[in-house]
Amino acid sequence: MYIDESNFSLMLEQSLAQVQYEQYAPEPRPPKIPVGSLKRDLPVYVFLISLAVLTAVSLGLLNADWSRLVQRFPRLGKVFLDMAHLSTERFSLTLLTFTETLTVAVLALIYSMVLGLVLGALAAENITPWKPLSPIIKSFLAFVRAVPTPVWVLLVLASMGFGMASGIMGLSFHATAFFGMVFAQLFEEVPDEAIEAVQAAGANRVQVFFGAVLPSSLSGIIAWTALRFETNYSEAAILGMVGAGGIGYTIMAAMNSYRLGRAGLAVLIVFVFALGIELLTTYIKRRVKV
Repeated sequence: MYIDESNFSLMLEQSLAQVQYEQYAPEPRPPKIPVGSLKRDLPVYVFLISLAVLTAVSLGLLNADWSRLVQRFPRLGKVFLDMAHLSTERFSLTLLTFTETLTVAVLALIYSMVLGLVLGALAAENITPWKPLSPIIKSFLAFVRAVPTPVWVLLVLASMGFGMASGIMGLSFHATAFFGMVFAQLFEEVPDEAIEAVQAAGANRVQVFFGAVLPSSLSGIIAWTALRFETNYSEAAILGMVGAGGIGYTIMAAMNSYRLGRAGLAVLIVFVFALGIELLTTYIKRRVKV
């Protein structure tokens, strides 16, 4: 068979050129993903515009003297500088009130956690003894959580008077609602197979709860309890300023009498202990996830 050498050489050169082009040619760019879409991003725009409008209205209703605020702003640095000169004046009383704050936080945590376990078990849809009871309890807990903790403390103060007992009870209201909602969600996440296995062995509702539901939710309970203790401590330190006892009252009294060094030491104690709680809760949550 006769092959034209010129045509063969031409075909060979074209093949080599095609191979080199395919080898070194840039890869085709992927299709562009649409970043902006008015229809898709409309809820975001509505939220941002609503937030801007509410901010403007709030600033208008505030009626603040902005010029006076700007003039006094440099004094803030002087206040912090005076607080940095720590004073051990009546240091024993400062430690005593700090102990009261810690006591309020711990006792409120214990009481609310126990009540939260009971309410959470009654509110969980998979273990509640009566199905309509679940939405009723969840609605009640949502209402209690909607009311800020200082409001509950003030209500208790109005009926029981000033003191640690009022602080513990007022703080327990919000914490109990928090634990009830969180524990109910944890209990509802327990697999049905685990509950059915214990029920098949003849266990009653209490035995099912302690034998299957509680052990399966233990890691989440520990993590949420550690987190709530941090919140309780912060709120207990603040609530002392409204008469619930604790180091908050010491800080307020020192500030009102311009004993800024004493107030600075009290704030430092609160900060150091809060930092320790944060490190501890972080460690516990990491250990629980392992």
